Amino acid sequence: MPKRQRYNINNSVHWFMNELTSRVVAESGNPNDRYHLGKVLLQSFKDDPDLVTMIDGGTGESITNKEVLERSVRCANSLKNLGLKTGDVIILLGPNHINISIPFYAGLYLGIAVAPVDRTFGVRELQETFRADEPKIVFCQNEKAHDVDTALKGLNLDTKIITFDKGDYCNFSDFLKQYGGESKVEDFEVANFDPSETISFLVSTSGTTGLPKAAVVTHKNVISSFPYIWSKFDTFPAPTRLAVVVSPLQWLTAIAMFLMSPIFRFTRLQTSLALTQQHTYHLINTYRPSFLLISPTFAATLFRPGDRDNCDFTCFDIILIGGSAVPQTLIDEIKSIIPETEVLNVYGLSELSGVGLIHHFGDNAPRGSSGQPLGHTQCRLVNQDNEDILEPNVPGELWVKSLGLFKGYYNNPVATAETFSEDGWFRTGDSFYRDDNWNFYFTERIKLLLKYRNNQISPLEVENVIRQHPGVFDVAVTGIPDRECGDIPVACVVPKPGVSVKAQEIKDLVKASLSDDKQLRGGVIFLNELPINANTKLNRRKLKEMVLVMERE
Repeated sequence: MPKRQRYNINNSVHWFMNELTSRVVAESGNPNDRYHLGKVLLQSFKDDPDLVTMIDGGTGESITNKEVLERSVRCANSLKNLGLKTGDVIILLGPNHINISIPFYAGLYLGIAVAPVDRTFGVRELQETFRADEPKIVFCQNEKAHDVDTALKGLNLDTKIITFDKGDYCNFSDFLKQYGGESKVEDFEVANFDPSETISFLVSTSGTTGLPKAAVVTHKNVISSFPYIWSKFDTFPAPTRLAVVVSPLQWLTAIAMFLMSPIFRFTRLQTSLALTQQHTYHLINTYRPSFLLISPTFAATLFRPGDRDNCDFTCFDIILIGGSAVPQTLIDEIKSIIPETEVLNVYGLSELSGVGLIHHFGDNAPRGSSGQPLGHTQCRLVNQDNEDILEPNVPGELWVKSLGLFKGYYNNPVATAETFSEDGWFRTGDSFYRDDNWNFYFTERIKLLLKYRNNQISPLEVENVIRQHPGVFDVAVTGIPDRECGDIPVACVVPKPGVSVKAQEIKDLVKASLSDDKQLRGGVIFLNELPINANTKLNRRKLKEMVLVMERE
């Protein structure tokens, strides 16, 4: 997308998808194949064989569509020769190197459910994941293979371990040679199945409010939802030149980039190295990406005063920020640095298979809003009595329906039943209000609310007050348990570099702005940075653990 242009919502992406999927259907004769990710991807790889699909910024390696197609077909044949079939599960456990995408695409050709998993999991977490997913194969790094093996023992699963690098187990290169045979793209047959019922991905959902779960996302869910992310673009193919991936593969944002880069014909920049602030600066300065989808916590890290002078962000045409509450102050600060870049707050969920709310009018969007519902999403706001809130400016839980809406949590009927209403609406667990024009404003993750005596405290509300202090760069509010009172609020504050901030100043600011029950009775902790999880979101569970042992002022 050229700079200095702003696009409203349009249908260009859908025209492109209709042309692409119509060719897929014309070849197979099956109308349902317009939702078959495997067939759509196969056609996309063939359409532009010389396109550089991906670059590993950690090693400098790159690979073209033609190379990906040949290797993924060989991998698919290897999976078939091992006896895997539609409905089976494979697990991907590794960094974003080039090889991890090969079984990713191969599984989609065959209707095998692809389950990317957090590679930092310990043995217990892996065992719980394997117990639920019952994988036929685990692809991982050799350094993790022993933990994988240990977790699998005792579960009575006939699971094969394949390592991407060489070590004590069958490695990926030998796997392709041993089982792939003389694979030829022209002879390869994609599996036939019902895309509306066949699982494409088991997507990890946040474990902040409980044990991690896997959302069941079908092929049709993905094809119906993902194109809407590009509703603000009008150039297809190649709505953008180079998208940088800043999430590990277990999160929907990375899955989206792995799928959309070959379909929409742009290159994606990923890395096999740890995505630190400095390494991200190196990627941006070296490769000059044009598109970024990022969490607010990691965005704050990248745009930290002083540090940000080491990076030239002017290459970006558009930056989408989502995954948790997005402070308007963060958007304002980023726009002040790169005024020619469109910076938008978006709202999406793993359970929605993508984005549900986005700004339809770019820079003219209301401040602080997450946007309006996209074409595939129906929205309701519901009060505590499960009654619709019909008037504007009244907060309630957001309930949604969508073609992208997931089918439930894999092998977890209890969690599935709890999250759906009787008439099929998904309870997001997020509180919003809307204005007269149906712009939605995020207020709080309901399950993160603190309870002080009989009063609910929104960490986000307290955080927004503390951000008004001129010396505060970032802040997160959590609670410590108290037998008598319930939750006692604690503020974890990251001061701006070189600025001295006193705890009493923070307490006084909150006291002057909020009611007595919302005061920082747990004190203030000063940190150099907030803890983040593998998806670069604020790790609230880790934060809770930290405040219990750290000295509070």
